[in-house]
Amino acid sequence: MNSNKRQTRAVPANVITGFLGVGKTSAILHLLNSKPVHERWAVLVNEFGEIGVDGSLFEGQHSTEEGIFIREVPGGCMCCTSDLSMEIALSQLLAVGNLDRLLVEPTGLGHPKEVLQVLAAPHYHDVLVLQKTITLIDARKLADPRYADHGTYNQQIEVADTIVANKVDLYTDDDKAHLLAYVKQQGRSEANVVFTQQGQIPLSVLEGVTANTPSLSDHHAHETAVKPLALDLPMPDCGFIKATNHGEGFSSVGWRFSPDKVFHREKLFALLTGVLAERLKAVFITDAGVFGYNATPDALNEIELDDCFESRIEIISEGIDDALEAQLLECIEA
Repeated sequence: MNSNKRQTRAVPANVITGFLGVGKTSAILHLLNSKPVHERWAVLVNEFGEIGVDGSLFEGQHSTEEGIFIREVPGGCMCCTSDLSMEIALSQLLAVGNLDRLLVEPTGLGHPKEVLQVLAAPHYHDVLVLQKTITLIDARKLADPRYADHGTYNQQIEVADTIVANKVDLYTDDDKAHLLAYVKQQGRSEANVVFTQQGQIPLSVLEGVTANTPSLSDHHAHETAVKPLALDLPMPDCGFIKATNHGEGFSSVGWRFSPDKVFHREKLFALLTGVLAERLKAVFITDAGVFGYNATPDALNEIELDDCFESRIEIISEGIDDALEAQLLECIEA
């Protein structure tokens, strides 16, 4: 990236939020695939876990040569960390210069109001213009109190200009009706509701100034200890690092593996297929090439990537099988 370039006009910025496993990554990949060829887009992606996988998934399918620039903030809600990691990453992206759009993806367990507050801060007034906030939702989850009664889940709906009901191919008619009633109940009857599947949303949903910039009085203050993230630690002699995180009623566990660890693709796929979790994301160097994995309780998807620096996996669940680490190590080629 050329950090000497300056942004000479305000960049349209969209926050794309939604709870765990709703399809935010798929939606952003679809938008990147639809990007006008001549435009330069930036993506700021946030992850609950410390390992950081989304950046590798995006970079494995899109490059700076295509006019796409990625920065990642792992380790929990990016607006709540006390090391200013969000603002540092944002400044790095803006330094690229001549951007036509910025997409910001908070973690599914993050606080979108606070992310919007950061983007709306006075020192960004001349460089960013907040456009439509997009919230993805899976209407089937409204029957689950872990979602419908979760403060972050409802905050994501509260800030939405457009609600994208993803995975509509899996809905019943009752699911659709329940969603429309729930949106109205939450006082969001003016929000646009779009039904789609596989994150296939048109570029047009991004256009237009947001009507939902939170005030400073909405700030949700909480303390986060400053510590080195597993993503930044040197690789030990054993060739892997494990990290965990906890918050918002969920836990994450992740691993980084040194680049010389090559995984047996068929064994790995069989193992990942059996993992029960709210969310699983991974990139692996295998004997058959580099592959990305994206899983929800609905399905495990595998996609071939151009490259990755090292193998990584992050899982979010209410409980993780202690045997998983040994099973992953068994998938490494001798």
